[in-house]
Amino acid sequence: MSAESTGSRGFTYWRLRFRAWRGARPFWAGLFTLFGGLPIAYFPYAQLHLGNLTLAMSTTAGAGSLIIGVLLVTLGLTMWFHSIVRVFAGVAAILLALVSIPVSNIGGFLVGFLFALLGGALSISWAPGRPVEPAAEHDTPHQAPEPSGDGDSFFPAPRDGEDPNVTDMTAHANGGRNSAG
Repeated sequence: MSAESTGSRGFTYWRLRFRAWRGARPFWAGLFTLFGGLPIAYFPYAQLHLGNLTLAMSTTAGAGSLIIGVLLVTLGLTMWFHSIVRVFAGVAAILLALVSIPVSNIGGFLVGFLFALLGGALSISWAPGRPVEPAAEHDTPHQAPEPSGDGDSFFPAPRDGEDPNVTDMTAHANGGRNSAG
């Protein structure tokens, strides 16, 4: 098989596809939210072995911790695959992170809480990029006004017979009325 064969898709192809997929959704928000749910769900059921001593961190709120952790993982995946509901998912992730503080071992020993809080905030603040629109041929870009003859001002020069201190930019241009609204 030659190097120019189109039969195999190499690492670069998949990396560029993943990069395009990642750029069209709140990827980091989903990742942080997903990582925030894991310690919140895991720590209440974890058993730490120190020699012959087993330390169990199970609490009476273990079911609540599991529910919060699973919901945060689900919200992280939702941010990835249904980015249209990113604001709802972000608000829900922040609320679940706050609820995890009293329910789940101080929010997964603050690790899960901080990840979920950061993921929710990133999800709310993310906005999809606008595609670049080609400029139409008949559209001309807005240009700054030409300076008047003296070279110091960008206001138009006064017409014949007009007061040079009054321009169209002042309230006098509209018969003395202010047209602010």
